[in-house]
Amino acid sequence: MLVSSWSIRRPTGLDPRVVDALLAAALAGAGCIVGRQYHPAGWRPFDGWAYLLSILVSGPLAVRRRWPTAVLAVTCVAYVGYLALGYQPSLNFWGPIVALYTVASIRPARTAIVSAVATAAVIFYSGLAARVLSLEVCIAQAVLAPGIAMMFGANTRLLAARNDQLASLTARLREGQRELARRAVVEERVRIARELHDVVAHHMSVVSVQAGLARYVLASDPAVAGTALDTIATASHEGLEEMRRLLLVLRVEPDAGHHPAPGLARIEDLVERVRAAGVPVDLVVHGHRRALLPGADSCAYRVVQEALTNVLKHARPTRVTVTLRYEENDLSVHIGDDGGGPPPAARADETAGHGLIGMRERAQLYGGTVTAGPRASGGFDVVLTLPTPESGA
Repeated sequence: MLVSSWSIRRPTGLDPRVVDALLAAALAGAGCIVGRQYHPAGWRPFDGWAYLLSILVSGPLAVRRRWPTAVLAVTCVAYVGYLALGYQPSLNFWGPIVALYTVASIRPARTAIVSAVATAAVIFYSGLAARVLSLEVCIAQAVLAPGIAMMFGANTRLLAARNDQLASLTARLREGQRELARRAVVEERVRIARELHDVVAHHMSVVSVQAGLARYVLASDPAVAGTALDTIATASHEGLEEMRRLLLVLRVEPDAGHHPAPGLARIEDLVERVRAAGVPVDLVVHGHRRALLPGADSCAYRVVQEALTNVLKHARPTRVTVTLRYEENDLSVHIGDDGGGPPPAARADETAGHGLIGMRERAQLYGGTVTAGPRASGGFDVVLTLPTPESGA
């Protein structure tokens, strides 16, 4: 894996090119100043050629990140020329080492190894040119100095590669979070659409049945007609209120003046509306009624509402029993009718549409299940089972 030549960053926040220029100037300046002031015996005096070669050894480090291998080549050749002319070796020793570190930190391992071998040969030659080091020391110096530069360079290259991978993973994570947020919005809108379907289907079914009843008895029984009209008014008002609440959710503007999503605490009101529509409904509760988590509570209410709406739409004279059974770890809701109206097969085909699909998907959101189908003895059953963890209420 190639690492960008600008992957190495300094903690100071300075532009890396400025850092490299300062480094090159410092090494070249230090070599020239020390060479000018220090004249050990046996070495050629520090003259104009020494200045030029010292600048050639350290000066290219200013562009070491842009052309690392070329900089190493120029530095090594200049240092060999400096040594060949008999100048003091130690003054420009660090130029090739820094250049090798740069190659190891930027270029692939194969290029770095070739560069390390070339640098080791130059360092070995500098040890021999010193004329005071043994062969063993020259070899050790030629191995250790490039080896250490390679080790630090390889670690820097690995760190830069990991930083690049981390940046890529971070970008992918952000994209994934945006996608999850988008999907959450879509799923919420689908849920709201189902809520609207439930609200409209149920209340319009009540209105339709009551309107037919009022028209039928308007002349013969004005009192019953008046009761039917009252039911129509109540159902339409409640339907409008629930639709307004759902539309407020779409605008993402909280409104404390509207009621929360209906739950089983309002199940008696739902049953009364269906009774007022002309369908006898019995409500049976087994076990101790307890508060559920809001989502599960609304889910149970909506399943009962959808099942009763189907009865209003499909059944003729019939009787419905809604049974709530509170167990230790779950809630079972059973809605069953006695078989009035269309044949069970027709009822099953129609219920298997969007209504039953919506019930099942809603229940799955909260870890529950919904089963529905005709009874062998006639009639139709819808059964919801929901786990009921502690509500925290």
